[in-house]
Amino acid sequence: MSKKEITYKDAGVDIEAGEEMVESIKGIVKQTHSDAVLQNIGGFGGFFRPNLDSYEDPVFVSSVDGVGTKLIVAFKSEKYDTVGQDLVNHCINDIAVCGADPLFFLDYFSTGKLEQDVGYEVVKGFGKACKENDVALIGGETAEMPDIYSEGEFDLAGTIVGLVDREKVIDGSNIQKGDLLLGFRSTGLHTNGYSLARKVLFSEYDVTDHVDKLGTSVGEALLAIHKSYLTIIRKLRDIQGVNGFSHVTGGGIMGNTERVVPDQLSIDVDWKAWERPTIFELIQDLGNVPEDDMRSTFNLGIGLIAVVDPEAADKVKKTVDEMDEDVIEIGQIT
Repeated sequence: MSKKEITYKDAGVDIEAGEEMVESIKGIVKQTHSDAVLQNIGGFGGFFRPNLDSYEDPVFVSSVDGVGTKLIVAFKSEKYDTVGQDLVNHCINDIAVCGADPLFFLDYFSTGKLEQDVGYEVVKGFGKACKENDVALIGGETAEMPDIYSEGEFDLAGTIVGLVDREKVIDGSNIQKGDLLLGFRSTGLHTNGYSLARKVLFSEYDVTDHVDKLGTSVGEALLAIHKSYLTIIRKLRDIQGVNGFSHVTGGGIMGNTERVVPDQLSIDVDWKAWERPTIFELIQDLGNVPEDDMRSTFNLGIGLIAVVDPEAADKVKKTVDEMDEDVIEIGQIT
């Protein structure tokens, strides 16, 4: 009696499906490329040749991140094209606040069983955000790992690489007592605080439930795309007196702004200076969430902060107004 053959596909990994997905996304990826990209995806590495003519002392800046449990909202909603945009924009913001211009992005997509239509939607999100921000998507990894993920689940990670001239690095070292905190609105939770938000909201609502005070469904509110602040930062970073930026992610306004403020200085936030988006009010009221937890978990409607010399504030506000963006004075450095 012959022994039954066991193939890699029998073990839960479909190599052919992976190859078909790579072929299906090549067009999306190609649309993000410029002459700096030396080949399309499919090789062992991504090749990018930056133009360094305008740099005197170029420094690479990189960041890696994920989307966290926002993915569970995507699973419940069966909507997969936004989380890729979230990841790209989050990573871009992290290096843009350092003064860097993003160059290229790489993704990691891991799942239990590869569903090609789901993978395609995720990569479509990567491509859309990369194209909007003039960033090349030059490579990625799709991993099929049965028994690690439940059916319909996947995880994402992304890496961004950018460039900044060393003398133009923004590290907060110029921040002084009296500087103002100018806040820029978020589009919602962005990519942080979803474990708490889900515990509260899904104890009362289904993902498809329409909530009148939100004006949309719970799922749609939670899947609002993480905003890219790259254009705003580029407009403001060369203004004399713009001394630092804070990308408000996990840890909230205080936790993230403290990362760029010199140790001898403090941050004084006027928490009543802006109206919080309704989604945060709903979470706090429904879950009876303590204010300290709200402040340390969520962005509360402010996704980016510029730390600005008071003498530069009017110029910053005028520049922002010309971009049809809102800016709110939310505190100062003490």
